[in-house]
Amino acid sequence: MAHSRSTITTLTEETLVIAVQRLTRRDRDLRKIVRDYGPPPLWARPPGVASLAKIILEQQVSLASGEATYQRLRKALPSIAPEHLLTLDDDAMRACTISRQKTRYLRILAEAVLKGTLDLEALGKQSDEDVAKQLMHLTGIGQWTADVYRLMCLARPDIWPCGDVALAKALQEVKQLSKRPSLEAQLDIAQSWRPYRAAAARMLWHHYLCKRGRKA
Repeated sequence: MAHSRSTITTLTEETLVIAVQRLTRRDRDLRKIVRDYGPPPLWARPPGVASLAKIILEQQVSLASGEATYQRLRKALPSIAPEHLLTLDDDAMRACTISRQKTRYLRILAEAVLKGTLDLEALGKQSDEDVAKQLMHLTGIGQWTADVYRLMCLARPDIWPCGDVALAKALQEVKQLSKRPSLEAQLDIAQSWRPYRAAAARMLWHHYLCKRGRKA
């Protein structure tokens, strides 16, 4: 099936393949990732409170640590819904190994959704810029969290996750740079991958995990 460049507005299993093909044609370093490790997974997450809460728990920790904390939270609640999140007191949050700071962030998120000041369902119809603005209005949601939500939960094709350490390390390795690139340097390199920066990010994460023998 032929796709014009303008038709990829979200990344699906099908459109990710197309984006990866286009990127590998224009960048030999990305082409080498696919040759060595195969194409990257989509790594899609459902939009909503549960996924956003998980991303908050993943802030500034390893993916394994964030996942473990999230699973403890899941076991403590009927579901990761805002009304359930607010039933956990400080001791219960601490038992899930959630820090005081992230406990506050999760409560702010839950209250915003319940009050209607954050409409997560409506974000799917908004522009990348408006989604980021809505999310980052909440305390506890910075650029990285907003980027990952847009990239994984809304499947936007041209998001570059600012401040992602694994991505910076992968970029250093793939591009054979002498040091880990600054955010400015990352954005400069990624400029050539537009409008598929989210696909390029998945390729680099794929490289990072596979090179270290970790499950993608």
